[in-house]
Amino acid sequence: MGNSALKAHLETSQKTGVFQLTGKGLQEFPEELQRLTGNLRTVDLSSNKIEVLPAFIGSFQQLKSLTINSNKLTNLPNDIGKLKKLETLMLNGNLLQQLPASVGQLKALRTLSLSGNQFREFPTGLGSLRHLDVLDLSKNGIQAVPAEVAELQAIEINLNQNQISALSPEVSRSPRLKVLRLEENCLELHSIPTSILTNSSVSLLSLEGNLFEVKKLRDLDGYDKYMERFTATKKKFA
Repeated sequence: MGNSALKAHLETSQKTGVFQLTGKGLQEFPEELQRLTGNLRTVDLSSNKIEVLPAFIGSFQQLKSLTINSNKLTNLPNDIGKLKKLETLMLNGNLLQQLPASVGQLKALRTLSLSGNQFREFPTGLGSLRHLDVLDLSKNGIQAVPAEVAELQAIEINLNQNQISALSPEVSRSPRLKVLRLEENCLELHSIPTSILTNSSVSLLSLEGNLFEVKKLRDLDGYDKYMERFTATKKKFA
């Protein structure tokens, strides 16, 4: 991509606070963006070939939305934790296997989307994200949902298309969790903790495509309680 084209993008971004450059074969995060650290609110660099996010990413203090889907990121810099106003972080379709602990410092974060990466374990340290509404970890290789999910504030957790065979009963203690998506995993009926049915606030539990027929859920203790929540929620949105 020519310098003049990039320059034009930069000039527009200076006025709008939005920098969008997708599908241009970029191999590096544009250094020129450093000139706009004071006023950029939205950055979208999806469908490029970026392998590394530079440390200076932490200097975009006004940034509210960062989207770098479909690139080649293998890790994130610790400095990402400095983005105190960041509300949306979209990193679908990369090569990430873990998150730096500093992600837990993104106090304004509402949406964290990590679909189609290479996570083998549920990422730790997200319990401090008090405003997190949606966590998308679909299409990874996660094998278990650990007890610390109880600390998450998320309203929706998407774990479709992983390799999950173990689900901690502690999930039922996650205070705001309403939607738990576990389609196309390796769960057996006896792996579903009844506490999620009886004692949680989950009103939509998606389990199609596991190692049992979904209608067998009816045989579990607490299924009636779950259906009460499911029906009440459905009525609310009808």
